[in-house]
Amino acid sequence: MPDSFKMTNLPFSLLDEKEEQTLRSSLDISYYQKGEVIMAAGEEPEGVFIILKGRVGESEVVEEGETSREQIFVYYTNEDYFGGWSAIRGKAIHNFIAEEETICHILPTKTLLDLMSTNSLFADYFQQNLSAKTEIMQQHGSKDQDMAEFMLAKVSDGLVREPLVIVEGTSIREATLIMREHKSDCLLVRRGSRYGMVTGTDLLDAVIVNEMPMDTDLAEIASYRLITVEPDDYLFNALIIMTQQRIERVVVMAGAEMSGIVELTDVLSYFSSHSHVIGLRIERAQTVEDLKEAAQGLDDLIKALVSHGVKTRFAMDLLAAMNGRIIAKLFNIIMPADMQPHVCLLVMGSEGRGEQIMKTDQDNAVIYRDGLVWPKMQDTLNRFSETLIGFGFPPCPGNIMVSNPAWVRSLGEWTQMLREWADKCDSESQMNLAIAIDAKPVAGNPAIFKASRNWFMRHLRNNDVFFSHFAKASLEFDTPLTFFGNLKDKGHLDIKKGGIFPIVHGIRTIALEYRIKATNTFERIEALVEQEQLQQKHGSELAEALSLFISLRLRQQIKRIECSDTGHDQTPNLIELQSLDKMERDLLRDALHIVKGFKKHLELRYHLGG
Repeated sequence: MPDSFKMTNLPFSLLDEKEEQTLRSSLDISYYQKGEVIMAAGEEPEGVFIILKGRVGESEVVEEGETSREQIFVYYTNEDYFGGWSAIRGKAIHNFIAEEETICHILPTKTLLDLMSTNSLFADYFQQNLSAKTEIMQQHGSKDQDMAEFMLAKVSDGLVREPLVIVEGTSIREATLIMREHKSDCLLVRRGSRYGMVTGTDLLDAVIVNEMPMDTDLAEIASYRLITVEPDDYLFNALIIMTQQRIERVVVMAGAEMSGIVELTDVLSYFSSHSHVIGLRIERAQTVEDLKEAAQGLDDLIKALVSHGVKTRFAMDLLAAMNGRIIAKLFNIIMPADMQPHVCLLVMGSEGRGEQIMKTDQDNAVIYRDGLVWPKMQDTLNRFSETLIGFGFPPCPGNIMVSNPAWVRSLGEWTQMLREWADKCDSESQMNLAIAIDAKPVAGNPAIFKASRNWFMRHLRNNDVFFSHFAKASLEFDTPLTFFGNLKDKGHLDIKKGGIFPIVHGIRTIALEYRIKATNTFERIEALVEQEQLQQKHGSELAEALSLFISLRLRQQIKRIECSDTGHDQTPNLIELQSLDKMERDLLRDALHIVKGFKKHLELRYHLGG
């Protein structure tokens, strides 16, 4: 095989040494003149063609009355391959014509099928499935294979500890001696078929704070609302749960059977990130200065996660939990304790959905109890916004933040505002409503927010006119694909307008129609699939496409921030196409076709044609 062929490119890099030798021994090379038909529609293909030099157009003949013309769908250039799907089907589906003098390597169909039969990843790649391709790129294109292995590690992979279990009727005194003997700081109490957890802190609180007798049954102080994971759960999910719940251990349950306990210290020894160190510093912060110092480590954590190949959704979940804790902690420090039960702080937009990674513009609001009289509330909220800016959370260009009294409302005023926005069809009202629908309570009294949310969902029930108007925004921006299905812009494209927003807003609309309370787009997709409002395949494709868009945007954001004198990215939604490799461009093109199909689905669902 000529040395010019690169085995390092996907999908050929997926082959092992023996399979690579098979490929090398069967690979051929051929030359084509400009205008020559390399493969004609309906013919049996020789195999897969990998371009060494030149340019090939994939096309079909379109009849127009008495004339016909060649309609080109896509062009292939150096290191691109074509004909894989045709080879698998046994018949070429289009014409492939040399647009200029072209040299191709040819992988015979029989060899292709043999390699696909022995290598499932290689086969998945050639099936043209976005989900499979993305998974392959993430696992095999990672800069750090150790991190990739971590991301695939399961809870059951040797980290489950045998729990210390005692039976109901054991006294506090006896339990303390047992824990000391086993050098353990927690144990489980079995009461019938249920298990409850008791920690060393629980024992101290029972004896010192609550002055309970030492012969008290330990089952009386155990917590039976256990946070659990399953043995097949990803270990990284366990870390996210512990971060979100602010706990140091989870119980592993295999169905109704308890398997053991996973300790935070064990997870951290497996995962070298300093994420929980940041989390502990956030929790221990007593002043604004302490909290700001802890928050400054988040940017480095983001860069570490991305550079190590951590999947975008895992990174989003962890960092959404971190950001939420920072904002909630700051609110609790600044807000007087006696006022906190009467107000609820909301984060909205991408932050409310838990889909921001780099610090985004502030989108927040406060709902307070009807009848609350607190003259200093706005001054306090102004200070909160100013402090967040000092933490690196930029002010919202649209002034959608608690320093703006328009976003500080009583419960009655808030629900009335939602009603007015829903009844209007102008773009500003629809935009404000979309932001508010993604609201998530992070501090104060969440019951205030839940009352408004539940009222609003009831208000919209069976309102077909509203949903038709609301869904229309998903179609506002063009999908950046040419008539022939290629990426439209050669230099750059706005990934938010072209890809992210249509999925996020379309899913937001359907989720609202079916009163799904989740705000995260991925969770909304899962809920819609469960309710059979989206087909499983369609939901998976949308989730993969959205994850790809966010991942590509994040990597370019980090590059621009590192090159910026200000430490900020002034064009966070632009994707520089020339910086993408072929695999990334192919994935981007495939994902944008999914967006285009989803828009058609929305047009039909909400009667938006014309």
